[in-house]
Amino acid sequence: MADQPRRPRTLSDARTEAEAAFKRATTKKAEAPPKTNAVPGVREQVTLRIDQDVLAYFQEGGPGWQDRINEALRKAAGK
Repeated sequence: MADQPRRPRTLSDARTEAEAAFKRATTKKAEAPPKTNAVPGVREQVTLRIDQDVLAYFQEGGPGWQDRINEALRKAAGK
């Protein structure tokens, strides 16, 4: 094969090769996000939209309404 003459490169050949090389260099396999273990007793601040009547129900009991909502959600989740 060393005796065969090389054909001249065309612009489309060079572009195709460059695009293929770029694709190989920039394409990454999607990695799964690392799994995090829930640490007991650690809370995370979130924004949650709750109907006004539901919020009023939990706030009627005074301070600790957020803990009561948390317990109700925990119970609903089966934990």
